[in-house]
Amino acid sequence: MDYLIGVNIGTTCTKAVLYDQDFHALASSSRTHQLFRDEPEMLEEDPDEIFETVVDTLHDVVLKADLSKGTLRGVSFSSMMHSLIGLNRVNKPLTRVLTWGDNRAAKYAAKMKQNGEGLKIYQRTGTPTHPMSLPYKLLWLKNEHPEIFERTTCWLGIKDYVFWRLFGVLKTDISSASASGLLNLKELDWDEETLKLIGISRDQLPQLTSPYEQVRGLRSQIAAKIGLPMDTPFILGAADGPMDNLGVGALDQGTTAITIGDTSGAVRVITDQPRFDIEGRLFCYALDEDHWVVGGPINAGNTVFSWAGDKLFAPEKQLASMMHEESLDVVAKIAKTIPAGSDGLIFHPFLNGERAPMWNANARGSFFGLTPHHTRAHMARAVLEGTVYELYAISLTLETVVGEPKQIMATGNFARFGLWRQILADVFQSPVAIPQEQDSRTLAAVVMGMKSLGMIKKIDVIKEHLQKAATCQPNHDTYDIYQSLVPIYVQLSSDLQQEYDAIADFQHKYCHFNQK
Repeated sequence: MDYLIGVNIGTTCTKAVLYDQDFHALASSSRTHQLFRDEPEMLEEDPDEIFETVVDTLHDVVLKADLSKGTLRGVSFSSMMHSLIGLNRVNKPLTRVLTWGDNRAAKYAAKMKQNGEGLKIYQRTGTPTHPMSLPYKLLWLKNEHPEIFERTTCWLGIKDYVFWRLFGVLKTDISSASASGLLNLKELDWDEETLKLIGISRDQLPQLTSPYEQVRGLRSQIAAKIGLPMDTPFILGAADGPMDNLGVGALDQGTTAITIGDTSGAVRVITDQPRFDIEGRLFCYALDEDHWVVGGPINAGNTVFSWAGDKLFAPEKQLASMMHEESLDVVAKIAKTIPAGSDGLIFHPFLNGERAPMWNANARGSFFGLTPHHTRAHMARAVLEGTVYELYAISLTLETVVGEPKQIMATGNFARFGLWRQILADVFQSPVAIPQEQDSRTLAAVVMGMKSLGMIKKIDVIKEHLQKAATCQPNHDTYDIYQSLVPIYVQLSSDLQQEYDAIADFQHKYCHFNQK
């Protein structure tokens, strides 16, 4: 029996899972990351802490594993996108990890959006104009922290940094690079026009490689700490968004994968070549040299529902905790008592700005349609429905590029809420398949590792090993309700763009929660 370890470096935690050659998960370990919000719009992490979580989770899994009946063939990776770290001339970090959720580059993204340069960058790189993207993070650093920008000799992402610490190499896979906004998708090389615009050179970026690239020669102390031979192959793998599709077998253009995790969600479709939206509303990233992912992300994840639970149902959550129940399950049960459409209450889940399809970091959340009749339970259901409305808005845009979906698959932490699954099926008016494999990213990393090691010929072999998905059928009685509310939801989002900017400016100037 052969074994591989899949590692996913996510925004909130790192997870490592041991799989056998038949894709059965045998052992796992995870570690959370500390998030830094020292100033308004900041969302940073400590690169060395994340590196330690990778080492610790690998060590835990190796300890738990019984490898007496086989061989550990390798370790393969998935990692969060849009992260940025600056290294000095001796390759020590000058910055923490600027994550995708860091919005401090918003004014630079807005300027490039207005003058048309942002759309040009999108047309070459597939990355929409938003402060998550590296060109705008780099412009922010260049203009507001020139002492860091000028001292930096290498810009890289978090997985690239982990591999530097493990092996002493500066490499990045084309999948992660494709989400940077610095890679020309047609040439699969760094985009010289964008680099020139920012004022950096290709010498300041890692070497581009295939996601199937193997690296060997672990530093001896690290190999000893993990408990692995120094020549164990580590496969670079790919970015976590495209990995979601691979991990659930959503590899054909007719299958739409919808994911909601702790901090964000997305709608994605695999294509056989790069595809772009004429208005720049969708991303296009690489999974590997032959598979591309087109779609859009939202900033609403499990944290938005948690916010609603904390603000509206603190006593119920406390009681649930005392009863050893999942607190958000209790909130979902309360929301379920409210009929579809929340009696005309609409929620925009823009607590952290929004990405697709509007790409406005200044977007703000709101309840619309409140009356004396509405209760906390209405608000809880409206939060769940608003999240789905935003996903549906992305899917409508996605259809203009890749066509209507033949199948919808839903994964992520939200998938455990039966009410959310039903709302998703009802709003989309389509059956929704819920794969039983919820660790899609570590599984996808192992699939890529197997292809790299010659254990499989094609990555779509994963379809043969996935357990049959459960299906949630739409309630057709809700069709008229949601078809009436979704256009109102979308129109409000469009009409309030100037007001979002105005209220964001007000909050930055006067609100205590935006003060250092």
